[in-house]
Amino acid sequence: MKQYIRERVTEIADYLIAHRCTVRAAADVFCVSKSTAHKDLAERLPRVDPERYKRIAAILADNWNERYIRGGEATRHKYMSR
Repeated sequence: MKQYIRERVTEIADYLIAHRCTVRAAADVFCVSKSTAHKDLAERLPRVDPERYKRIAAILADNWNERYIRGGEATRHKYMSR
């Protein structure tokens, strides 16, 4: 794996840990696609830093469980603003 990819992986992971945001929000900050950010966190991070991956896995699981709530809130907000 190239050095710049390793650096990006750890930077995205650190950002996600610090801000407990979604993968999409972290991807926007680092100007990469959501797919790239997710691949960095889910596939590359375990090879780069397994300890950091354990913390990320918990955040990803929380985001996965909250996705229905976020979707419902977005829909509610959409129709309330009309």
